[in-house]
Amino acid sequence: MIVSPSLLSCDFANIQRDVEMLNNSKADWIHIDVMDGVFVPNISFGFPVLSAVRKHTNKVLDVHLMIEDADPYLLEFKKAGADILTVHYEACTHLHRTIQAIKELGMKAGIAINPHTPVSALKHMFSSVDLVLIMSVNPGFGGQKFIPETLEKVAELNSIKQHLGLDFIIEVDGGVNIENAPLLQQAGANALVAGSFVFNSTDPKETIKQLNEV
Repeated sequence: MIVSPSLLSCDFANIQRDVEMLNNSKADWIHIDVMDGVFVPNISFGFPVLSAVRKHTNKVLDVHLMIEDADPYLLEFKKAGADILTVHYEACTHLHRTIQAIKELGMKAGIAINPHTPVSALKHMFSSVDLVLIMSVNPGFGGQKFIPETLEKVAELNSIKQHLGLDFIIEVDGGVNIENAPLLQQAGANALVAGSFVFNSTDPKETIKQLNEV
């Protein structure tokens, strides 16, 4: 299981310390949520923070854009150090063009869908992406409760993936913990984003290890 701890739940006054902790953990990726206060009701990290994190880690930077009109900023995210750039289905007017632009810049391209968006909405995009991110909470804030119907969506997506013979990563973000992680793995997820569950635990590295071994 790929584990991608979300910096949205780290100690903002000690980001370098927390990134170095992740460097010494079994975390595969580091998840960075970028919010604009328009697409979601919150504002978070921008280019300076992403660039700063990049200087302190060799881990894959898994950047999740929760912003309107990402297209003008794709090159800046590449320059700032993003390895994977995921945009929202609900925020992209020309989704195929955006995904192609991300790939042309040398990043892996992902599409995220909100809890209310059906997997079928991506019918014509599956062969174009490296990753599909299923939101298991409503995006914008950390610490929310996992939406149980997510398991059904993951299973449906995995079935489509197998039927088409594709190998994109199925990532789940929101309310992930050690109880639902095995269920998500059984449904077909192979990457988990965990924020508050990791950073609020007494031993974040051990928590990451447990998720990694699901």
